[in-house]
Amino acid sequence: MSERSSQDPLIESHTVEQVPHAERHGRARDLFTLWFSTNIAPLPIVTGAMVVQVFHLNLAWGLLAIVLGHCLGGVVIALSSAQGPRLGIPQMVQSRGQFGRFGALLIVFFAALIYVGFFISNIVLAGKSIHAMVEPISLPLGSLIGALAATAIGVLGYRFIHTLNRIGTWVMGGALLAGFAFVFSQPLPVDFLTRGGFTLAGFIATVSLGVIWQVSFSPYVSDYSRYLPSDIGIAKPFWATYAGATLGTILSFSFGAVVVLATPPGTEAMTAVEQATGVLGPVLMLLFLLNIISHNALNLYGAVLAIVTAVQTFIAHWTPSVKVRIVLSALVLSGCCVVAVGASGDFIQDFIGLILALLLVLVPWACINLIDFYLIKYGDYDIESIFAADGGQYGRFNWHAIIAYACGIAVQLPFANTALYVGPYAHLVEGADLSWLVGIVVTCPLFYCLATRKQQRAERLRAGYAK
Repeated sequence: MSERSSQDPLIESHTVEQVPHAERHGRARDLFTLWFSTNIAPLPIVTGAMVVQVFHLNLAWGLLAIVLGHCLGGVVIALSSAQGPRLGIPQMVQSRGQFGRFGALLIVFFAALIYVGFFISNIVLAGKSIHAMVEPISLPLGSLIGALAATAIGVLGYRFIHTLNRIGTWVMGGALLAGFAFVFSQPLPVDFLTRGGFTLAGFIATVSLGVIWQVSFSPYVSDYSRYLPSDIGIAKPFWATYAGATLGTILSFSFGAVVVLATPPGTEAMTAVEQATGVLGPVLMLLFLLNIISHNALNLYGAVLAIVTAVQTFIAHWTPSVKVRIVLSALVLSGCCVVAVGASGDFIQDFIGLILALLLVLVPWACINLIDFYLIKYGDYDIESIFAADGGQYGRFNWHAIIAYACGIAVQLPFANTALYVGPYAHLVEGADLSWLVGIVVTCPLFYCLATRKQQRAERLRAGYAK
């Protein structure tokens, strides 16, 4: 397994084309550090605090639901990550092999929208953090500083992102463990273990939140494993990604629940972090700011890859240069900064609500992606067809996948419980969005049946021609 050569360029030269086998390098454990470090951040901590503040679970039931949700959802992100070394192409490009060359465009659009949404939200969050720590720096200037730093990391690309997160694993992981230690070294409120209780709705809502959190990474997780050697197999990248993604989020969610229980009821989550960790509070807030910037580079990187994928759908033989990727990054940065600077005070909450609503389109896509890769094609895709102008053997549209995808979205709508839309059956379990579960139950068998029927028909035709 080759390591990075000293002659390798600092700025990544590849975009959406297949990474040549001669340029494959790295180790599976790099996936652990990437996804562990990425999830030691304010947003998962704030989300973890909801377990106590919104779903009213006590510490024991809350921790159990957190672990269960992320362990279940982690299977999706790990199976998606393990596809990268086998094919050497970004996740959205691979979707052409499932939906057809033009059929995949809708998925690419939704993925780009999610990337941009998170990028803008993190710009605003970084600006607020910088302004809070250095008051003379205005909120717009702080947002611009955070955006420029994330863009620089995103432009440098794959290798630098992995290097940064290897360092971040030790720094952020150590800081979070120190925060836990400080909280438990101090006198705890008398209701620390008894505040809240058990409700079925709260437990299911927390489990669902964990599953959805992990699934949200699946559209771009293999983008960060595609440089690994193709002979690395499935198991190593699977377990490295699974361990990193689940452990990082479980720790952050749990920390959010612990700090709000260690402070008076109703304390805002990040305020609770500062109050509960004492002298460590300012250090943690600074490290969280740095991690927001580092993590936001992944959003920009994914957005640029999605845009390139969309453009290349219509210009089959176009391979963008490093300069083109830099220009696209600058354009995305400019547009996002304009939105971020003019954002309202509750922008982050509103935009996250929009993004979570868009997850309705990710669940059926993830089902089709995994079923097709592992049960239909067994990882055997024709790369030339994926990049062919007419879609090659995958065609311009694969209607079996498109029909299953549309049905998967449609069956979720009656059960959806989002900021944009609440379905008529959304409150079967109060506070829990179970639409993802319905989407899985319908999409997986439907797509499998349609895909295998198509495969059997093709085999019968080939047999007929042979005779």
